[in-house]
Amino acid sequence: MKLLYPRIRIKELRVINLEGGYLIDGFPSVGFTSAIATESMIQTSQFSLAGIVDSDSFPAISLIKEGKPNYPTRIFVNDDLKVSVFLSYFSLHESLHRIVAQSMLKWAKKQKIKLIVSSVAMKSPDGIEGIVAVGNTDSARKKLKEVGLKILEYGTIPGIPGILLNEGSITNQDVIVIFFQSDGKGPDFKSSAELCIAMSQLIPGTSCDIPRLQNEAKKAEDLIKETDIDSKDSIYR
Repeated sequence: MKLLYPRIRIKELRVINLEGGYLIDGFPSVGFTSAIATESMIQTSQFSLAGIVDSDSFPAISLIKEGKPNYPTRIFVNDDLKVSVFLSYFSLHESLHRIVAQSMLKWAKKQKIKLIVSSVAMKSPDGIEGIVAVGNTDSARKKLKEVGLKILEYGTIPGIPGILLNEGSITNQDVIVIFFQSDGKGPDFKSSAELCIAMSQLIPGTSCDIPRLQNEAKKAEDLIKETDIDSKDSIYR
């Protein structure tokens, strides 16, 4: 019997040139910190819509923003900085984590991306304070040391970030995963700000408007939560 695997479709809406650039994984993990932080960076650093990510296994939902329909998972690009963001407004079912991560790696290879930056929440920091990160290659770990981010020595990384690390190390794709502390409750402005700042340290030219982030965090989380709740009513195939 032949097993059927979900197919991820990445459609580019315009010409994209990211050779030697960056890809940020903005899929939510615990809570919505990743999505809020990447949304802030997009608004601050002049990104524009460049593609969409879709699948028959994704929730059937349209995100209305400023009166216009949008796919809930989109690709934003800053052409001058050569930075791309996969921004999603719903949490993926765990059965889709592997195929989505593999699709991102395949797209990164096509675009000749230098570094993929992902993130994951720590519910139980176990004495770890502040932002810590891990790199999957010597060059990724060198980058962490250059920007002064603490390196995680031991731990486990689930979901898309974990798969990006593992499979990226096999294909020699640099991947860095940033750990932030969050209980998944509330707008979590502090975690969003810390994550956005850490990402901007790793990616030259990007920045975070912290006052704006504080003002927009609750609004963004309400929209993300609404989309995520609505998506739970859809059936994953």
